[in-house]
Amino acid sequence: MSIRIWHQSFTVLSDLGVYDEALRAHFRKVARPDTEIHMHGMQPGTYRSNYPGDDIKHSALQYLHGLQFMAAGLNAEAQGFDAYAISTLPEPGLRDIRSLLDIPVVGYGESAMLTACMLGRRFGVLVFIDELAELVHDNAARHGLAERLAGVRHVGFRFADVLAAFADPAALIERFRTAARALIADGAEVIIPGEAPLNVLLATHGISEVDGVPVLDSLGAWIKQAEALVDLRRANGTRSCDRGYFSARPDGARVREIFAFYGLDRFLQQGEAA
Repeated sequence: MSIRIWHQSFTVLSDLGVYDEALRAHFRKVARPDTEIHMHGMQPGTYRSNYPGDDIKHSALQYLHGLQFMAAGLNAEAQGFDAYAISTLPEPGLRDIRSLLDIPVVGYGESAMLTACMLGRRFGVLVFIDELAELVHDNAARHGLAERLAGVRHVGFRFADVLAAFADPAALIERFRTAARALIADGAEVIIPGEAPLNVLLATHGISEVDGVPVLDSLGAWIKQAEALVDLRRANGTRSCDRGYFSARPDGARVREIFAFYGLDRFLQQGEAA
């Protein structure tokens, strides 16, 4: 039986043709043949340019943009998807979205960290948005994995450099290896390439280790965890917690009423996915 996953990016995918194409190719490679990954990005016009980092490096702006992730999760469940994937390192609204949905919800950073814990004692994260380092530390603590985090470092290049490297990756990959070695010196036994564009670039070119230390495919980690959660649910009914302040699901009709009150109902859809 096939699995349908709603992938939600923090980018406007239509603004990033080369990244969009690389994602599609990587998903075809990693996902099971019967898994369908339906790609979704932010609404056109969300950002001033094709670069979301100027906004998402600020906590308040990231929170506001994260409301699109919440609406997308509701749309995914309404349209019959089997799982919802927050496919971005910051994982906006991950805990809150889990409390709204009955389908499995996976986060890019959380999936990467949990998988890394099975590959080495401590993991490190390389980011190209320097300001996200604080958030990664905070998220690791929220996931109960602060003691397993060796450190978060800036990788030494930016978003635009990653996009350009899809055409000529050799020099940037060497710069990545240099940054990874510094993180290994800090005690990292697994390297997580932070933001998804860097992840897919490295995975596309077969970069899976540096000096014997695994370089994790974070995108692959959430794909496999989403598939496993759907399998568990189908096999024995396993679901996420539905009690307590952080996990109890509110009434769905009331959720939509509140979206409408704040003028956010334009982000909500109905019916089956195309």
